[in-house]
Amino acid sequence: MAVMALANAFVATYLHLWKLGKAGALACGGTGGCAAVQFSSWSWFLGVDVALIGAIGYTLIVIVALVGATGDRADRRGPALALAALIYPAILFTLRLKYAEFFILKTFCPWCAISAVSITILGVLAALELRRTRLLARG
Repeated sequence: MAVMALANAFVATYLHLWKLGKAGALACGGTGGCAAVQFSSWSWFLGVDVALIGAIGYTLIVIVALVGATGDRADRRGPALALAALIYPAILFTLRLKYAEFFILKTFCPWCAISAVSITILGVLAALELRRTRLLARG
C-alpha cells in the first residue's frame, strides 16, 4: 500500500507543480485531456488545487501504512481504520472527479485514470486489512 501511495504522491505533486509552472512540460500524451482537466474549475476544491489534495492524501496514506506495518502495530486495528478513513473518502472524491472529467469536460486524463485505479486498489487492500485485523482481534 505504501509503495503504491508513494508513486501516486509523486504524480500528484508533479501535477501540482506543473500547474504552478514549476515542473516544465506536462507529460500526458497527445490528447490534451490533462491540461483541460488541470485548468478546469473541477481542478479546485474549496479553493485548493485537487492535485495538492491528492499529494497530501497519498502522503498521509504512505505514513499511516508504514507506521502501521512496523513493530507490534502490524496486527492492530487502529492503522487499518486510519487507512480506511483516508482511502474511502478519497474514492468518493475520485468518483466525483471522474464524473466531471468524462461527462462534463468530455475529456480523458491518463494521470487521473492512474490515480482512480490506484485509489480503488488501495480501497480493496484497506478492506482486506480491516477484515484481517478484525479476525485477529476475535482470536
